[in-house]
Amino acid sequence: MSAVVLGIDGGGTRTRASLVNGGSTLAFAESGSIKRLRVGAAVAEQNLRELLTEIYKQAGVTGVRAASAGVASATMPGVPEWITAVFADFGVERSEVVGDEVIALDAAFKGGPGILQIAGTGTNCIGRAPGGGRESAGGWSSRLGDEGSGYWIGLHAIRRALHSYDRETPTRVLEVVGGIWGTSTIDELVNLGDSTPGPDFAALAPAICQLAEEGDPVALDVVQQAATDLVGFVLLVRSKLRRKHNLTKEVPVAWIGSVIGKSRLVRDGFYAGLRAAAPEMPILDEEVNAIEGAVWRAQRMAGMSG
Repeated sequence: MSAVVLGIDGGGTRTRASLVNGGSTLAFAESGSIKRLRVGAAVAEQNLRELLTEIYKQAGVTGVRAASAGVASATMPGVPEWITAVFADFGVERSEVVGDEVIALDAAFKGGPGILQIAGTGTNCIGRAPGGGRESAGGWSSRLGDEGSGYWIGLHAIRRALHSYDRETPTRVLEVVGGIWGTSTIDELVNLGDSTPGPDFAALAPAICQLAEEGDPVALDVVQQAATDLVGFVLLVRSKLRRKHNLTKEVPVAWIGSVIGKSRLVRDGFYAGLRAAAPEMPILDEEVNAIEGAVWRAQRMAGMSG
C-alpha cells in the first residue's frame, strides 16, 4: 500500500523538498538554506516551515507517513532535534535527519556500493563497500578543509592573486572580485575579505572558473588544483575501502555539486584524473539528484521497497 513520503535536500545554499506517493511526485518546492551555520537558527527554521507549508499546500496534504532530511552539518548538536520538532508540527509520523552526503550516496546507489564525490559550496567524499561499511575523506568545513569546493576556489583565488600582486605578475582575479564586491582598492578588498562575518567566497567560484576558461594563470592554477584535490579524495576513499573492507573489484563513482557540474575545466580534470589512476573504475556521466535519495530512504522507513 502506497504512502505519502517527504524527501528534503538541505544543502548549503538552498533547500529542496519533494512529496511522493508511490511512484508519483505530488509536489516539489524550494526555499533558502536550513543550515544554521550559514543563515542562523531563526532563519533556518523559518525557511523550513515556509517550505513545508508551501509543499503541503501544493499537494493538499496535512501530514506524511515518513520524512528523510539530508542536511549539511547534520551531526552538529541540536540540528536533528530542531528539524525533528518542526516535522512533528507538520504531522510527520516517522523521520530521520542525516548528512546531505548520505542521501546523495543513496540517490546514486540505492543502498549499494559506490563512491560519491560532493563538490558544491563545500566538499565531501563518501564510499560504501558491498557489505555496507562506509569510508570518507574531506568535508572538514570551509575553514579547515573543503578543498576543491566553491568556497575553497573563491578564497584561494584571492590568496594566490594577492601573492601574484606582490610578485607583479598578471592576473585579473582581484579586479573581477573587486567588481563583484564593490571595492575600489586592494585595501578595501582585503578588509572586506577579512571581515566577520566574511563575504560569500563560494559565490565567487563561477567568476573564477570563467577567468580560468579565459586563460588567467592564477584562476587556472586554482581550478586545476581543485580538480586534483577532488580526484585525490576519491582515490583515498577507494584505497580505504580496499584496505579495510577487502574490496577487490572496482565500484562506481558518482558526483554531485556545481563545481563539477558547471565548471568544464574541473569536470574534465576530474574525469581525466580518475581515468588515468583507475582506468577500470566506472564513472557516472550525469550528476546525482540528491533528493531522490531522501525520497528512497523515506519510502524505506514507510515500509515500501524500490
